Amino acid sequence: MQATKRTSMDVYVYSAGSMLPGPPVDIPTLARRFRMTSIWEQWVEAFIGTPVRHYSVDLDTGEARFSLADLATTAAERALAAAGMTAADVDLVVMGTSSPDMLMPATVNVVADQLGVDGVPTYQLQSGCTGAVQALDVARHMLRSGAARTALVLGADSCAKHFDLTADVSALPPEEQVNGVLFGDGAGAAVLGTTPPPEPVALRWTQVHCVGHNRPPGQTLNWFGAAERHVLRPAAVEDYRAVQEAVPPMAVETLDEVLDVLGWDRDGLDYVLPPQLSGRMTAEIQARLDVPQAQEVSCVGETGNTGNALPFFQLERLLPGMVTGDRAVGVAIESSKWIKAGFALEKVGP
Repeated sequence: MQATKRTSMDVYVYSAGSMLPGPPVDIPTLARRFRMTSIWEQWVEAFIGTPVRHYSVDLDTGEARFSLADLATTAAERALAAAGMTAADVDLVVMGTSSPDMLMPATVNVVADQLGVDGVPTYQLQSGCTGAVQALDVARHMLRSGAARTALVLGADSCAKHFDLTADVSALPPEEQVNGVLFGDGAGAAVLGTTPPPEPVALRWTQVHCVGHNRPPGQTLNWFGAAERHVLRPAAVEDYRAVQEAVPPMAVETLDEVLDVLGWDRDGLDYVLPPQLSGRMTAEIQARLDVPQAQEVSCVGETGNTGNALPFFQLERLLPGMVTGDRAVGVAIESSKWIKAGFALEKVGP
């Protein structure tokens, strides 16, 4: 495929980096830790199909080993190093997360402080699994406007703060059990800019559409203040059946919308980055997307569902393999109040 020529309005993805905390935790390890049966292990394998995940908390001691800011800072350092840049080159920071370390200060500002980034605009977007694409969208528009030249874009999430290691997991309903095996902790980052690099990958498109009108949430995460610390409602609840029904068709819609906007042929797509909900769900979504000629870029089997970090794990795998003319589309779906998001990349010519 002939590559599209660069234009003065192009935004480029220079690099990506990621961070996973601790060793991988498999299903048998979780079963032993929470005294679950082999039947439970079989249920997780059949229903979720995600072999491992990584946690910021030590399951044996309960000790928190990494904050979300720690994970995001390391991912950012790796992305900057891969781009051959330092914190001094960054003049915009945007972060997407559903699980900040605290309400204030915003985690993005803690990360900026730890990196040594100062005197630049910073934005934190509170969102589920589309937060990373929302952050890319904000950065792309600001770069195209001329408000910045180099953006550090972050996505990170941690479920560890929702763990009650003293809980009797067998007594919890399935909609609460599923969160402990579905999600893991992790962070990702990308460096974007307007100066064309030697091997340019252009961020051709980003889009975010909230489609949750009159639809109940598919997932709920609660915050508890001092007056609520003894309330009985759970911190995290997942309506996994609703997610199973809604996410695959929404992913197909998003892919079709992105291709239509760009005028790209379905058969001309070289890579697809599908939503990384779980091993089982990602495989189903990929089949529904019906792009057999496109190479799938997935990571959930090795990372678990790390929420807003996932697109950056995918980008980290994608970028080194792209050659001139290659086109890629990524899709993310947020199930808490139903958001469809997509982005498109192209390895462009001189």
